[in-house]
Amino acid sequence: MGQVKSLADLRKIKDDLRVKMSLRENSNNPESLVQIKVAMATCGIASGAKQVMDFFIEELEKRNIQAVVTQTGCMGYCFAEPTVEITLPGQAPVVYGYVDTKKADDIIEKYIKSGELVDGIIPVNYETIENNKEEK
Repeated sequence: MGQVKSLADLRKIKDDLRVKMSLRENSNNPESLVQIKVAMATCGIASGAKQVMDFFIEELEKRNIQAVVTQTGCMGYCFAEPTVEITLPGQAPVVYGYVDTKKADDIIEKYIKSGELVDGIIPVNYETIENNKEEK
């Protein structure tokens, strides 16, 4: 940490610490918040997962959406990297594939804010898809 030379420097330090403390406090009760897990194995990183994770962190903060953004290892969907798992409070997780910053923006605006599913969901299993077709 550098020297504090002005009141503005002190305020910036205070704001930075407030963000870090908020993240720490939110991690104690993550099920009450939007949870975002970005797959950051080698294949994900090579496909742009770091940029996607940074985008989620910055945009959620700008839009004042309370969320916990974490990284995870391989989810097993190497063909669809970058992959992101989104869990809304009280709901089952949804995994999205081929997520770039444009799709991440759609996920925030449509799914996280409104609960509207976005194209690109990776199915959990074949049986679930077949059951859904039979119901229609």
